Amino acid sequence: MAGRHRQARALLGDDGFWHDLRWAWAEPWTGALLAVAPLALVEYGLFGAAVQPFVWRLLGDGNWYAFILVDSTPAMLAALLLGLAFIAAGLRLAPATLRLHARWSRRLLAAPHTTELTRRIEHLAGSRADILDVQAAELRRIERDLHDGAQARLVALGMTLDEATRLLDRDPPAARALLHEVRATSQRALQDLRELVHGVLPPVLADRGLGDAVRSLALDSHLDVHIEAALPGRLPAPVESAGYFAVAELLANAAKHSGAPEVHIRLGHTDGALRVTVTDQGRGGADPDGSGLQGVRRRLDPFDGTLVLHSPPGGPTTATLEIPCASSSPKTSSSSGTD
Repeated sequence: MAGRHRQARALLGDDGFWHDLRWAWAEPWTGALLAVAPLALVEYGLFGAAVQPFVWRLLGDGNWYAFILVDSTPAMLAALLLGLAFIAAGLRLAPATLRLHARWSRRLLAAPHTTELTRRIEHLAGSRADILDVQAAELRRIERDLHDGAQARLVALGMTLDEATRLLDRDPPAARALLHEVRATSQRALQDLRELVHGVLPPVLADRGLGDAVRSLALDSHLDVHIEAALPGRLPAPVESAGYFAVAELLANAAKHSGAPEVHIRLGHTDGALRVTVTDQGRGGADPDGSGLQGVRRRLDPFDGTLVLHSPPGGPTTATLEIPCASSSPKTSSSSGTD
């Protein structure tokens, strides 16, 4: 009994319960009235257009159709035209009635403004925490790559130069060999730095935009990647970066887990949002809560972006991400191809 009382108190204290109750009480009245208007017009119109022409002589002198006294052939024709007008009005009114019903139901069922603000604040707080975690992880990765890669090679380069300097006078061939080694080490250090910069902000993304950056990902993939891009010029740099790394993660997941020989990537900008679809014909059954997809969602959260995954067993797998954004250029760039 105590548990039932707690459930009852929780139910009665829930705003959603009262919203549902209010809608359930009002819906039979508002829904019926809104639904009956176009139906009544169509039915009354059918009576005037399909019944009156055949039975008007049998209905006597008091046969009124709307405001028309149907007692002659011209009056019957006028009733027929009026019936057709009623039918057209009912059919035209039906979509507007459905929209009005949807708007009214949404207003009755919608959460209060304070609840929406609370949810928004909670979402923003969670997104901020995720952003801080991602930034901290990225800084640790950059520090580790610098320490273990370029920094270690530069230290080795300095020590080799010191040894070559000592050998320069008494053993020139050995000094020359060490200098060749210095050159190779400097090239490897430069390559490490380039890879580090590429992981932070790929140069092709900064110079050419999202479409060409995704094509560069396709060139590095062992899959057969088909790309269709229809983007209105350049998008905001943070949005392009988020979209690029999200596509990179989705493409990597397809290469590792799908078993598909090819992938289709479609990029577009519609209704003020970047929309990217990645589809493969692999085995399907992808886990929507996997670490890779969760990382993509965390990357999209700061932009109020969404990731929708459809991956039934047996495939195909379709991942659709949307990021609200405005184009920074009115010029539309559209291309398609296979990379």
